Amino acid sequence: MNKDIATPVRTKDILKKYGFSFKKSLGQNFLIDTNILKRIVEHAELTDESGAIEIGPGIGALTEQLAKSSKKVTAFEIDQRLLPILADTLSPYDNVKIIHGDVLKADVKQAIEEEFKDIKDIMVVANLPYYVTTPIILKLLSEDLPIRGIVCMLQKEVADRIAAKPGTKEYGSLSIAIQYYTEAETVMIVPKTVFMPQPNVDSAVIRLTKRTTPIVEVQDEDFLFVVTRASFAQRRKTILNNLTSQLPEGKAKKEMILAALEASEVDPTRRGETLSIEEFGRLSDALLPNFK
Repeated sequence: MNKDIATPVRTKDILKKYGFSFKKSLGQNFLIDTNILKRIVEHAELTDESGAIEIGPGIGALTEQLAKSSKKVTAFEIDQRLLPILADTLSPYDNVKIIHGDVLKADVKQAIEEEFKDIKDIMVVANLPYYVTTPIILKLLSEDLPIRGIVCMLQKEVADRIAAKPGTKEYGSLSIAIQYYTEAETVMIVPKTVFMPQPNVDSAVIRLTKRTTPIVEVQDEDFLFVVTRASFAQRRKTILNNLTSQLPEGKAKKEMILAALEASEVDPTRRGETLSIEEFGRLSDALLPNFK
């Protein structure tokens, strides 16, 4: 008998045994392909000295592969119904800790301090619930956790936006917010057929490797993201028009915005999607004195 959790037969048996029904509101789609799980774990480049943080372990399919490849796994699971299932499916592994709770509300830094005391190399590896992918990634990156990076499965469309380069239609404020902290690359495309239940879209695995220092040095990180979000508010508009309409009192400060664009050598008729992160960095520093 195949011991791996991530097979269609074993997954169905586990769900039947516990009478488990999927909650659409929690974005539950369980992977039923062991090979794909093993490849995800390979992309995380774990060793027997590594710690792995998982978010949304489900019935433990990915958790099991992480347990085999790392020193310790700590997983956050929001759905109480899954706790007894995880206790059962992961009983062969003594290096797994399940924390019941919402990772968006959790003190992840404290959990790392408590769970990974003697572990220096820590990776987040997760099949993220699609409806909260972006907030989870941004929380993990903005809290400056002592992690090497994140390998996660998410909607292919979101992965495309995260890894996008300037000048492409996928490039936007999300690309900048994540690439500011990390080097982002899509490492795998995953078809919808390997999930139970099948989602409506294909998925991708993205690897985010934390930079030792952000890609640009700015005076105010929060303001950089205010400027980038404003610049993409209406993609067809020029950067001048977007900043004028989106920044506080922008219309009254149009001359100041023009002067800041000139000072940072950005043509006011360009669109936000053509600017590199470095250009946004210069622009946000030039704008900052007039908006703080």
